[in-house]
Amino acid sequence: MTENLWVFFVAFPLAGYVIGSTPFGPIIARFHGVDLRARGSGNVGATNVGRALGRRWGYLCFLLDVAKGLVPTLVAGMLLRLLNNFPTQVHQGAWLAVGLGCILGHVLSFWLGFRGGKGVATSLGVVLGVFPYFTYAGLVVFGLWAVVSGVSRYVSVGSITAAVAFWPLFAAINWFAMGLSPRDLWPLGAFAAAMAVLIVFLHRGNIRRLLTGRENKIGDEQAGDSRDEHR
Repeated sequence: MTENLWVFFVAFPLAGYVIGSTPFGPIIARFHGVDLRARGSGNVGATNVGRALGRRWGYLCFLLDVAKGLVPTLVAGMLLRLLNNFPTQVHQGAWLAVGLGCILGHVLSFWLGFRGGKGVATSLGVVLGVFPYFTYAGLVVFGLWAVVSGVSRYVSVGSITAAVAFWPLFAAINWFAMGLSPRDLWPLGAFAAAMAVLIVFLHRGNIRRLLTGRENKIGDEQAGDSRDEHR
């Protein structure tokens, strides 16, 4: 199977991109006769689905967006484990290429004119799927996201906090709890840092609104003028 490793760098990431591009938010909204990009913040993610259609539909969208990062990454990991000497740095790169495809699909969906959501839920799915190297840190930051979002009543604050906390938690858990050297996992570490930077970057509009007091809190019925940052 070693000679077929190229599949993980080409075919699997492309498949991940196609799966990640599936716009579950707009699909759910369309079934309700709603144009999601014309409602609330205009974002296609679970938060805006919950605002426009109700919490249970927002939860459904969140789970589906997590799944489109989780399933392809889990499958890629299962197949890579069949290779000798797993996980080499090449194996890690191949695994992460699949996860990156899923995230880019959600953020730059070809169904939506290469626009999309902020990638938080799909990134969580990817993190949970890179088992066990990302999974435990991912579960911790998911709990952190829930606590910070609930206390602050800003989903964006929870998302940014969780993204920033992920890399240090990844390094600490793998080094101290699992006995793995960050040096041997440097592709995973670089990906963790890049993912955090991407999520913070995609929340730049939210950061501007937080600084000016215009960001919408959990429970707000309308998103006000937050449509200045569609993605």
